[in-house]
Amino acid sequence: MKKVIISSAVGALFAVAASSAFAQSSVTLYGLVDTAIRYQTNAAPDGKDLIGMTVGPETHSRWGLRGTEDLGGGLSAIFRLENGFELGDGKLHVPNTLFSRQAFVGLSSNQYGSVTFGNQYAPLYDTMGDIFDPMTVGDYWQDSWMYNGIGNYLTVPNSVKYKFSSNGLSLDAIYGFGNHAGAMGLDSTYGVELTYTHGPASINAGFQQTSVSSVNGSSVNGAKVNFLHVSGAYQITQSVRLLAGWLRGQDRTGTTDLNMQQAGAPALHGGSPNRIDDTFYVGGNWQAMDPLLITVAGYYGHTRNAELLDGTLGTGINYSATVLAEYSLSKHTEVYGTADFARGNGAFAADYPGVTNPTTGLVDRIGRTNNVGVAIGMRQMF
Repeated sequence: MKKVIISSAVGALFAVAASSAFAQSSVTLYGLVDTAIRYQTNAAPDGKDLIGMTVGPETHSRWGLRGTEDLGGGLSAIFRLENGFELGDGKLHVPNTLFSRQAFVGLSSNQYGSVTFGNQYAPLYDTMGDIFDPMTVGDYWQDSWMYNGIGNYLTVPNSVKYKFSSNGLSLDAIYGFGNHAGAMGLDSTYGVELTYTHGPASINAGFQQTSVSSVNGSSVNGAKVNFLHVSGAYQITQSVRLLAGWLRGQDRTGTTDLNMQQAGAPALHGGSPNRIDDTFYVGGNWQAMDPLLITVAGYYGHTRNAELLDGTLGTGINYSATVLAEYSLSKHTEVYGTADFARGNGAFAADYPGVTNPTTGLVDRIGRTNNVGVAIGMRQMF
């Protein structure tokens, strides 16, 4: 009987300890589904227009799991798995990749920040998407073209990431391993972002560089693509915020010329060995009333040493503007409408859908170098 009593007592203690441990852990299922009906002029070769179902102007549909376990002393274990998908047809956003957006595990300290390991957002994506870009690194070409040169590097695989904040100063840094035997730097990435917030004002500066292998499209094995930017935000009133910034990109891989193009653009011959882009943006958010948020954004870019349609190198200018109105039906559901315009010349002219050559049937000539788009959509978050 004595053994039974002791065993029961010990079992009760283990049960209490187990329930306490479970109470300090949590796993959350989250995500959003977002789709829109969009009309766009000059969306296909020969100036053809398009109306159809597409993604939203700011967010791509996704779902994920995030978890945390309290280890005591202000230290927690954390993880996140995030999948991107196409709502219209249910396909994965990146074919054959389940957690293309994020997949990481790490430790978070109340005092020392967090360190995580895996497939993670680049610091540039964190700061621009969360704070400084009015369109949060948008989805339509017309409101995200300035990122096309770095689009393939906004998520960094095989990476170690460190984030820390104190007294208004935030540090976000990453290093991505290339995982090439005998070539440690090949396909590696490093980036850092510094943000300082004081009262209603925030300023930010960041840099990112990736060494790209020929396997991943570089014309020169190990050539570099890098980005430098400076951004600012100011909360004028409780309902009005202004944003502005500059992004400079230099690409020695020959990939930016192709990555800049819309679907249906004329084929380029190769790629610039040293393309440089300077893009400036301004924008604002206005909480017109509790359920209504209006966002305006304008982007202006100048490129040099970019590939022209005839294979030579030259300059070009592109600019676009977007107005977005979001109306919240509840805490988790909203409807929205957006209108945008874009125009380019010079090297940017080849980024718009071209003209079909009647002799060859190929799209090999410059077409109309402007787009106008309007869309209405719905977003539900959970």
